[in-house]
Amino acid sequence: MKKNKITIAIDGPAGSGKSTVAKRVAEALGLLYLDTGAMYRAVTLKALQAGISPTDGEKLAALAAETDLSFVRAVDGTYHLFMDGQDVSGEIRSAPVTMNVSAVSAIPKVREVLVKQQQAIARPGGVVMDGRDIGTVVLPQADLKIFLTASLEERARRRWLELKANGFSGTQEEIAVDLERRDAFDAGRAVSPLKPAPDSIIIDTSMLGIEEVVGRILTLASSFFSRQED
Repeated sequence: MKKNKITIAIDGPAGSGKSTVAKRVAEALGLLYLDTGAMYRAVTLKALQAGISPTDGEKLAALAAETDLSFVRAVDGTYHLFMDGQDVSGEIRSAPVTMNVSAVSAIPKVREVLVKQQQAIARPGGVVMDGRDIGTVVLPQADLKIFLTASLEERARRRWLELKANGFSGTQEEIAVDLERRDAFDAGRAVSPLKPAPDSIIIDTSMLGIEEVVGRILTLASSFFSRQED
């Protein structure tokens, strides 16, 4: 397998740093980055705009199937998600979307539609994909599986800073309550629950900086490349 064909799955709960880490790893290795959580957020955003209930499985599945989603890397290195040709990178991080995305992502038919899209994108290899079920469901044969975690307090602090930058006026304590609710929901759902794959490498990021986490994953990736050369 060629170096640029490695497939890396990075999972973890909200606020564990997986999206930021995945982007950095993809950039360092010259791979495609795919944020699956952003795809569920985009469907949630579109549903809210259309007045569709986040629990209406039939309508949401149809909505997901007719929605065109694509990731574009800008000249400054940032990744933007386009939904039906419109850049919604900022809108999908809004509080209403955050409050409803777990319900939307728990609907089996929605997951079926988006998982097929994700698998098609990853099929040629050379991708870093992050989410909650990448190593267990989307890419069970990934070459390297990482599960990032962090304390609830630290994850709440990170998410609060992110939402604050997008106009959120609530408190860090409110974010912690919401994260705890989402953790329970994601881990307890019947379809694709949040959990590490048996062969995942678990990294607690509570006391680690982004570069430290990225460095650890790049070291693990280097070991994979070395094995391919033997």
